[in-house]
Amino acid sequence: MIEAKEIIFSYGRHCPNVLQNLSMQLEPGRIYGLLGKNGTGKSTLLYLIAGLLFPQKGTLTFEGRKTRLRSIETLQDIFLVPEEFELPDITLSQYVKLNAPFYPKFDHTLLAECLREFNLPEALHLGRLSMGQRKKAFLSFALATGTRLLLMDEPTNGLDIPSKSQFRSVVARSMSDERSIVISTHQVRDVDMLIDHILMLDGNALRLDASTADVCRNLNFEMRTPGEADGVIYAEPTLSGMACVCRNTQGKDTQLNLELLFNAIINRPDLAEIICSDENRNTPHLT
Repeated sequence: MIEAKEIIFSYGRHCPNVLQNLSMQLEPGRIYGLLGKNGTGKSTLLYLIAGLLFPQKGTLTFEGRKTRLRSIETLQDIFLVPEEFELPDITLSQYVKLNAPFYPKFDHTLLAECLREFNLPEALHLGRLSMGQRKKAFLSFALATGTRLLLMDEPTNGLDIPSKSQFRSVVARSMSDERSIVISTHQVRDVDMLIDHILMLDGNALRLDASTADVCRNLNFEMRTPGEADGVIYAEPTLSGMACVCRNTQGKDTQLNLELLFNAIINRPDLAEIICSDENRNTPHLT
């Protein structure tokens, strides 16, 4: 679906590279979590994929077509939800009437379902909504476009706790084998039960590109008491003990702790090699 090859991007001739020799592929039927600290290029990568920014070097294609060319075939199959946006001072029905025709697979039934999940009426005025309500209305429209690729930048910012749960529900409902969704976020707890593939940027490079299945196949996430260091790769103290990332040498199934994994890779960049390896038994660990 999306293929990036040796992407280099900076915001000016004398500015440092935000992305350096980045290569990756996005496949249909997956929900990607795009993670990284502030300033590591998450939003930049989404805008490059959408064809709103152009790399200085490298190529980025959607179904074999360069996104920078912004062809009709590409634009009608990619939708970007930016972190910050404005909506016109019109009703939702007017907004849909104006914009839905750009997307051949727009699903009015899905739009209504998403609005109901978010506890929003279909007869609403976009100019009279709170920030959280505007985000939920725009997310509902985005999911209903039916585009094969949906890009979302910090979609849970501004949502309260119940709305974050509703967000996960509507995203899961809108998924299909033909669609891919990329969620860029630093609020990893909002999406750790939703995503099935992790992309992690760090230091202008793609530090991790792995499915959650591969992560859990090679790693365990456990709570231990201080001093229990057997097989521990990374650990950090909590009120309940030590939160640990361990080698999964016995095929145990533990729940993914995305925040702990993120911190572990920041501190142990070599952990990405362990995740992608079928032979992790001899990997050195912390004591």
